[in-house]
Amino acid sequence: MRNKLHIATFLLIATVAGFLAAPAALGEPPTRDAILATMQRATDFAFNTLANRGGFVWLYTMELEPYGELKARPSMIWVEPPSTPSVGIMLLDAHRATGDAYYLEQARKVAEALAWGQHPSGGWHYFIDFDPAGVENYYDTFFTKCWGWQEYLKKRKNCTFDDYTTTEPTRFFLRLYDTTKDPAHKAVLDKALGHILRAQYANGGWPQRYPIDPEHPDYSACATLNDDVTLDCILVLLEAHERLGNAEYLAAARNGMDFYVRAQLPAPQAGWAQQYDADLKPAWGRPFEIATVCAPQTHTCVLDLFRFYAITGDKKYLEPVPKALEWLDSARVPGAEGFTHTCYNETGTNRPIYILQTGTTVDDVAYTPTYEEKGCYPYSPRLTIPVDDLRKEYERLAALSPEAAREEGFRNEHSKELPQYLRGIHMVKALSLTQQTPEGLAAIVESLDERGGWRDEVSLLDPFQPFTKPPRVVTAYTIGGYIARMDRLINELNAQNAAEK
Repeated sequence: MRNKLHIATFLLIATVAGFLAAPAALGEPPTRDAILATMQRATDFAFNTLANRGGFVWLYTMELEPYGELKARPSMIWVEPPSTPSVGIMLLDAHRATGDAYYLEQARKVAEALAWGQHPSGGWHYFIDFDPAGVENYYDTFFTKCWGWQEYLKKRKNCTFDDYTTTEPTRFFLRLYDTTKDPAHKAVLDKALGHILRAQYANGGWPQRYPIDPEHPDYSACATLNDDVTLDCILVLLEAHERLGNAEYLAAARNGMDFYVRAQLPAPQAGWAQQYDADLKPAWGRPFEIATVCAPQTHTCVLDLFRFYAITGDKKYLEPVPKALEWLDSARVPGAEGFTHTCYNETGTNRPIYILQTGTTVDDVAYTPTYEEKGCYPYSPRLTIPVDDLRKEYERLAALSPEAAREEGFRNEHSKELPQYLRGIHMVKALSLTQQTPEGLAAIVESLDERGGWRDEVSLLDPFQPFTKPPRVVTAYTIGGYIARMDRLINELNAQNAAEK
């Protein structure tokens, strides 16, 4: 669940005129030569014009101003997807599809940038700055003034698992080392995997940030489900076990899955919170993340448990589901039209509860729990959870043998249209605009601009007045759009390769 203000920061609204170009004649896809030429031209532009020492931010305006989650310094690159490690993973896919060493060489450049910015403990922060001497001043003069971006209100010296920031570069180095067998890549990888192992609590969960920072005792030390913190640690450890064969990675992944079972709240509110204290009690996160049962988190946890059963064949991961569905049924908002649930329900009463936001600047903003939705912080106040569909899926999975579940899970993991590295809502939007059809592929090939990039229109929130000023719509080169379009072309090459065998 990415219930964050910054989702809207770079929300892809539409592609600029010219992207939805005329389809190829008779609905035929572009030729292999045209696809290869397009991929190389777009990648040349990305590395020769946009990249900073092999790294990327989230987007660049037509004037090539860099933006990550917030406006970036010219010396910065972003690690939080969709950015530097996301590009690296896509390049490895391009290398496999084309056999062209060019893409592997670009991936090596990505690796050098990420290795430069790896924290001594082995993880990563949201960004890397190649001019570290200027970072503190940027926090003082800009980041700490941005209302709504809680993660930037104080300079941190540790790493984050939030939004795949540490797991995604780890995943990239896993796949890169699998290709290169380069000891330098293995050194970075071992350091990253060691960081993930050390960060795990005995109860199986992971904190949002690690090493734990005694100077800033806050929610970032909580065992966290929110934003897939624990889930993606599990998934990257499973991949590490598959590629490297270390039983310690598998044991840690299974302990992470068991955290879901341990963290389920007692009936009659048998859902899950977003984060937990040391006693596995719901904990406050940011000022608008309430220490109570959370409906969208519960929905996500049910889906994750389905996935764990498909991975392991162990039915203990299905056992929490019936009580969770009972609670989701009881948590439906009475009289709701067009939605079923809100984000939080009060402990004990089960009443929908919200956070009232007051103030107009980062200095006077305040958050107060309330039963009234009006004026509340825009954090999933209205959402639809398909409880009946979840129940049917539970019943279907429960009827499968462990062997059948694992076989189905393997097929599902390898047939997803949305790759692991395509993260973020504007990435999904970009992918939806680049259909894997002859017309869609032709549009991608024909829509490179004169520089060699793909243009998107994005909406930028004012970092100082995000709730009181309308967003600014600009044309930009988005790294998410680059990855999404490259992915479609790679898929077509893979299909052609398979047909030729």
